[in-house]
Amino acid sequence: MSSLEERLTELEVRLAFIDDSVAALNSAVAMQDQAMFGMRRELDRLSADLVGLRSTLGNDVGNEPPPPHY
Repeated sequence: MSSLEERLTELEVRLAFIDDSVAALNSAVAMQDQAMFGMRRELDRLSADLVGLRSTLGNDVGNEPPPPHY
């Protein structure tokens, strides 16, 4: 019976370790999710700024003829 109790104790220890690991991983994923959300928001803002700059410049630089020394 002692062997059964030892095995049960070992399983309980392993389960506690797994629970701690899952909680830590969950916390890390939540932090990464928040960071990605912030980066996505910043990317959207930068994209809107770029569109605004392009419209301010008027013509696309790629449509201009090359300089005379070419």
